[in-house]
Amino acid sequence: MTALPPGPAAPVRRAALPLALCAALATALTGCGEDPDAGTNGVGKLEATAIEKKAKAAADAADAVRVAGTLVSKGGTYKLNMRLKKSGGVGSVTSKNSTFELLRIEDALFLKADAGFWVHADSDGKGDDAEPGEEDVAAAEKLDDKYVKVPEDDPAYKQLRGFTDMNVLLDGLLGLHGKLSKGDRATIGGVRTIEIMGGEGNGGTLAVSLEGKPYPVQLDRAGDAGILTLGEWGQDFPLEAPDKDETVDYGRQLPRAND
Repeated sequence: MTALPPGPAAPVRRAALPLALCAALATALTGCGEDPDAGTNGVGKLEATAIEKKAKAAADAADAVRVAGTLVSKGGTYKLNMRLKKSGGVGSVTSKNSTFELLRIEDALFLKADAGFWVHADSDGKGDDAEPGEEDVAAAEKLDDKYVKVPEDDPAYKQLRGFTDMNVLLDGLLGLHGKLSKGDRATIGGVRTIEIMGGEGNGGTLAVSLEGKPYPVQLDRAGDAGILTLGEWGQDFPLEAPDKDETVDYGRQLPRAND
């Protein structure tokens, strides 16, 4: 008996194996036709300079943001957890020896801390204050967990306000140094991102969202100057002045917190 030649089904069966293999490995191999930018906002296809431009534009246009993480500035290390918008901000700042809360509504800036902050605060920033006496301790207890309005002519006002000013803080944080290049893709807080790097990472690394608007998501600052996450873009929040019974007049120039 003469063997019949293979029917048309045979080539189909032979093709089935590589097609199935390609589908199974799609998460690991891009050669099978998977588009890494599928379902994204498309900024991953752009050059690093264009990604940075779009990220800054998105940040500038946003009405609000939460900034959290570690910031190293002028020799001091701070942990921030601030919610910011154009008209003010609210949140906490932790330095080496103290934690305090800040609230700003337009130009009115309030600081709230426990008695320990006021007892151990440094009045001139030189770290040479004498041990607090009974009078200092008593005064600190009156300020415990109360809002103190910071006078606009106080030297501490400008520094503290900077933590609550969305434009100032973002302008100071989002700049990368050196020639820009694209880095890795990652998922941060459930958000797909693309990295752009300054000076191959030595000038800082910024992760930009690949979902929705290309907001900055995480910043690794140059020179080990801290890592900050940015989120809740455009989510409004209330800013309310504290009640009179929650506020106390400090009565003299505010001291500086020791780092």
